[in-house]
Amino acid sequence: MNEFVILSEVVSDVILEIRYYSTYNFVGERIDGYEEPIGIITRDAANALKEVSDELVSKGYRLKIYDAYRPQKAVTSFIKWSRNSDERMRPYFYPQQDKLTLFERGYIAEKSSHSRGSTIDVTLVDMTTGKEVDMGGTFDYFGEISHSNYQQITDEQYQNRKLLRDTMVKYGFLPIQSEWWHFTLEKEPFPNTYFDFPVSKNSIK
Repeated sequence: MNEFVILSEVVSDVILEIRYYSTYNFVGERIDGYEEPIGIITRDAANALKEVSDELVSKGYRLKIYDAYRPQKAVTSFIKWSRNSDERMRPYFYPQQDKLTLFERGYIAEKSSHSRGSTIDVTLVDMTTGKEVDMGGTFDYFGEISHSNYQQITDEQYQNRKLLRDTMVKYGFLPIQSEWWHFTLEKEPFPNTYFDFPVSKNSIK
C-alpha cells in the first residue's frame, strides 16, 4: 500500500478530529474499520492537500480533518444502521430527516468516494482563536444547510465556505453540492477501486 500515507506525516499542520473513530457521529459509536484516530489518504491527495494547507496557514488558518480514507466495511455498517431502530443521534445530525431516506436523498452513499482514498472531509480553524471557523452549519448534518449553495447563511459564513472551497479547488480538489466539507482529488489515482483495509498505521506499512 505504498500509494497511501498517514496524512499528518505529509501535512504537519493539520488538526485531526476523526469522527468515525469516536462516538460523536450520526451512528453514535465507533464505526467498523476505524482502528486508530488517524487520517489515511493517497499520496497524490496528501501532496495536493499540503499545498492547500501551506496557503491557508499563510492566511492564518489550519485545516481540521474529520475523515479521509474510509473502508468499505464502514460504509456497509452505515447501511445496516439505516435499517435498525437506533436514532439516538438524530437530534444532532438529522432532526428533520427520516433515517430510512438518508441514502436515497444522497446524504449517505452505498459506495463512497472516501473508500477510493482521495476524498477528504475538512473545515478551517482560525489560528488566532484556535476555534473552528463559522461555516453556518456543522459536519455531517443531513439537511439543506449543508449544501454548498445554501443561501440562508450570513455573508461571513458564505465567505468562509468560499475560502475553503476556492483553495481546495485551486489545488485540484472537486467539491460536491450536498456537503460543504467534502472534496475529492480530481485526478484521483484509484477512480474505480473501493478499498477495505482498516484505518490503521499497520495497513500501509
